[in-house]
Amino acid sequence: MAKRVFVAGHNGMVGRAIVRQLESRGDVELVTRSRSDLDLLSQQDVHFFVRDERIDEIYLAAAKVGGIRANRDFPAEFIYENLVIETNLVHAAHLADVQKLLLLGSSCIYPRLAEQPMTEIALLTGPLEPTNEPYAIAKIAGIKLCESYNRQYGRDYRSVMPTNLYGAYDNFHPENSHVIPALLRRFHEAVSAKAETITIWGSGTPKREFLHVDDMAAACVHVMELPEATYRAHTTPAVSHINIGTGRDGTIRELAETIAEVTGFSGNLEFDTTKPDGTPRKLLDTSRIAALGWQPEIGLREGLQQTYEWFLDNQDMFRGK
Repeated sequence: MAKRVFVAGHNGMVGRAIVRQLESRGDVELVTRSRSDLDLLSQQDVHFFVRDERIDEIYLAAAKVGGIRANRDFPAEFIYENLVIETNLVHAAHLADVQKLLLLGSSCIYPRLAEQPMTEIALLTGPLEPTNEPYAIAKIAGIKLCESYNRQYGRDYRSVMPTNLYGAYDNFHPENSHVIPALLRRFHEAVSAKAETITIWGSGTPKREFLHVDDMAAACVHVMELPEATYRAHTTPAVSHINIGTGRDGTIRELAETIAEVTGFSGNLEFDTTKPDGTPRKLLDTSRIAALGWQPEIGLREGLQQTYEWFLDNQDMFRGK
């Protein structure tokens, strides 16, 4: 009999990628709900949904996400909505006797000046990056929520912490999106307008690691399907999350130069040092997921090209936004 798998956040970039990974599986019956059909901020609605739909596994990919500006302008929404979504789904899963759940977090959970590359044990060892601290706090709480239900009730609730993600169905808003979709759109529009210069927030010196969302989805399914004994052998009850990344990073300037090549922009790049840089460097130690038998397959240049082509094919989705 096929297991009923609920992908929370299936209309988001990561949720869509997980659905693509699972929809061809003969042993999976996918369950999804749009925001209009299920309000994840309603504890009662989530409880009755998980109970009545007889869910076997949950991928918790639903979240309120955004770039530096969005995190700066809407900190209350970022901490509140993410905390409520996590607590509603994890508690509802427990009450409905759903034994397996995978929580998706973010590499921003680690201290701003954590030793690089960042290992899982760096969690809670120093101050967070102020620009996205509310979001990070919510994701840390999610990890500890899963660990607490595992410890008290014997659940098998796992957590994965991806590096910066990009790919099809990303948010290409010019102001409230993450760096890759924001730059892809801005460079595309600059080429269309025959602009000679593009100004980029910050100094261009911070280093970032990027993972294609299809690789992330494959890693999520890989981690979820590991035997419980294998998963526990590579984690601890108090450090149960697993980093997902490429193990390689580059500067924002290098990223911008690569995006210029992908989009055909031949003008000048200027960096506005009056704008915030965010964390100086964010590189994940991926030795734990590598030891569990997973490696990424899509290189950055290839992934950027694929993402830009997807954007070109779907521009109508973003007109006026």
